[in-house]
Order: sequence, then structure tokens, then C-alpha cells
Amino acid sequence: MQNIFGTDGVRGKANEGYITPDNVMKLAVSVVNHYTDSQHKSVNNKFTVVIGKDTRLSGYMLEPALTSGFIAAGADVVLLGPIPTPAVAFMTRSLRADLGVVISASHNPYHDNGIKFFNSNGFKITEAEEIKISEIFHNHPKLISTEFMGKARRLDDAQGRYVEFVKSSFPKNLSLSGLKIALDTANGASYKIAPQIFWELGAEIIHIGNEPDGLNINKDCGATHTELLQKTVVEHKADIGIALDGDADRLIVVDEHGEVVDGDYLIATIANAWKFSGKLKGDTVVATIMSNMGMEKYLNSIGLNLIRTGVGDKYVIQKMVEIGANIGGEKSGHIIPIDYSSTGDGCVSAIQILSFLQQEKKKISEIRNLYTPYPQIMINIPKILDLNASQISDCMNTINNMLHDTGRIVIRKSGTEPVTRVMIEAQSETKAREAEQYFKKVMENVL
Repeated sequence: MQNIFGTDGVRGKANEGYITPDNVMKLAVSVVNHYTDSQHKSVNNKFTVVIGKDTRLSGYMLEPALTSGFIAAGADVVLLGPIPTPAVAFMTRSLRADLGVVISASHNPYHDNGIKFFNSNGFKITEAEEIKISEIFHNHPKLISTEFMGKARRLDDAQGRYVEFVKSSFPKNLSLSGLKIALDTANGASYKIAPQIFWELGAEIIHIGNEPDGLNINKDCGATHTELLQKTVVEHKADIGIALDGDADRLIVVDEHGEVVDGDYLIATIANAWKFSGKLKGDTVVATIMSNMGMEKYLNSIGLNLIRTGVGDKYVIQKMVEIGANIGGEKSGHIIPIDYSSTGDGCVSAIQILSFLQQEKKKISEIRNLYTPYPQIMINIPKILDLNASQISDCMNTINNMLHDTGRIVIRKSGTEPVTRVMIEAQSETKAREAEQYFKKVMENVL
């Protein structure tokens, strides 16, 4: 039995594989079958699902397909329209729904799309649940009798509710008045919401990536393509640049000089601020194996522990919940301020950074002085390697011995593409390059 879920939901090219109308409808039926059977809900106690989406053209196809599947399996549906992923998690909790669904492929190009699921508490569903849903999907999910079908309705004020929720995380005694923000919403789900949040808090906004046409989401803009934002910040003499991705669960920042401030710096900044304000729980930060060793050394220097997980914000969140930590995330910009949000939340995380800057009267460039990052070399191998093969494991052991405790190598399978990703990190560029050359020689034989 093949698990149809990847690292973050069910993903693929729209109109191919699992991301076709018939398969998405079948997926919706499978989901309701799983949860109504496991929770023993009666037909009079309707299973309720909320659905949000980003701005991809294929969302117009997938939203009605999902809705049909949920209704055919006996669930009621609440449609939120274009809205950030974290807003769906929030609305699932707020509406006391049983399930939240996001139609999005996050930072991927427009031709991709995906389906992610949140439980009633706003957390992503577990791998065990994904496997059970996959089993039902492959074994003929069941439709319900006509008289027990669900209904659908559209909630018109979902965006406004989320705006007020995000604003509530900003200190009441502060304002963004006098701050000039270059804001890149990636032509995605936050193109209306994010400007409204920062404008209502008093900031002057320079807009980028706020004209979605269904095909331009993440195209040369957003958290994965910051070049335009960097240029705009310098040209307009903005105080800060804020970049979100297509579904606004990532945040990358640009300082007033046009330099990128990645997720590691932002996590370290929030952890530092919360430690000294008494908000940080357990003196612990959770990040993935990809976070920079420079950040880890910095956190250790101020008395904080760093616990690492596998790549994927759902693994970070699982560990945070397990140990009671309240800040964690990924270098890529998924930041989880779990006191406010149950998933990566670009807008709430930006509010935490802005409140720190306003309270401390600091410039964003000062964050980049917290630590010196170790050089990292990224290699993508267009093939899934057997990571248990002796040549691979011997290579990793040799490189880790070469670098000792001043560097490391990480090899992992991509969760979204047929690619093996390699990261080599060392305290010096020279050491990193030496390790890279050794790795490439080994790969010539392996490939």
C-alpha cells in the first residue's frame, strides 16, 4: 500500500497523479470515512470541515472537487476562500470544526498544488493518520446515503477574523507608526490580509507581489525569491522588507541594507527576546537538522538548548508539543510561535520581530550581528540514493571525521521531489570545500 502523503500533505502537478478532480474527491471521502469511523460520529452529529486555498488557478478546480467529496461522505463544509495556511488552522479552532483543509503547494510554482490537513486543534494530522487515510483511499472509500449528505456554506468574514487575531499578538502599547515596510506577498494567499495587518498597525507599506492572476504565485517573488524585495528596500529606503510565500506560512526578512535575514536569525531573535521577557518556556528552541551551527552556538552562549528534528515544520511542531517548547522552526522561514499559532505563521512571526525592534529601538540589520553563520554548501542530486548503502555511510563517516565537531554533512531524501539533498557545513569555507570535493569524488563512483 502506497502512502499518498508526502512531507507536507498530498502534493503534485495539478491535473496529474493524485492532484486530479477524481482523486481529490476520493481523498475527501477517504478522510471523512477515517474520522467518522474512528470518532463514531452519528449522522446527526455532522463532521465539519473548513477549506481554504491560495491563489493558484487550479484551486478553482480542486475546491469544488474536495467539497463534493466531503458532502458525499456526509460532512458539512465551510469555505473560506483565498486565505493563508495558518489562518485555516486558526479558523478550524475558532469554528470548532473537526478538520481544516488547505489547498496549496506553498512555495512551489503555480502548476503544482497540494492538500494539507489540520486536526480540530489546528495541528497537522499525524503520519499514522495519513497511512490509515491512504489505506481507505486504496480500498474503495464509501459514500453515504442521500438523506445524510452534508451541506456547504461560504464564510465571508474569515479574512477579517484572522487579521484581528494577528493584530492581537502585537503589544497594545506599541505602534508601527513611522515604519516603512516593503511587503512581498508572493502573489499568494496573503495578498490582501498581510498589507491590511501592517497598515492597520500604523506602518507605511510598499507593495510587491500583490496582484495574483492564478499563474504568478511565487514567480520571482516571495520568500524563495527575494531579489526584487532586496532591490525595493534599498531604492525606497525602507526600514525592513518582509517576504511571505504563497500560503504565508514562511517568513524571510530583508534588512535596511538589502541583506537577507533568514529563518535561523529570526528564530534566534524571538528566542532571545522571549528569554529576557520571561515568555520562553524550558530554555529550549526546536529547529531542524538544516539550521546553522552558528545559531546553535549562539543559543548555547545565552543559556538555551537547541533540539533538532527531521526536515519539515510538522516534525518541529511535534517535538515542541512533546517537550513543551514555545518557539521553533526552520531556516527556510517556517517559524512556529506556538503560543499564538499551531503551525508556521509568517504574519504572526513578523509581528514578533517588529514588536522586538520597536521595543528595543533597534534596526533589523542588528539581528545579523547575533552570530556568524557557518558556511553551508547545498547539493541536489537528481536521484533518490540508498542512504543505507555502505559507500554513502562510509562517505558520511569520513567527512564527519574530517570536520570533527566544527562541521557536519547531512544527506536526506526530498519529501516533495525525486531528489537527494546534501548539506555540507563547516566553520570555515576551506574545510567545507574540502569535504565537498571528497563527496563529489565518491558520488562519481556511486552514480
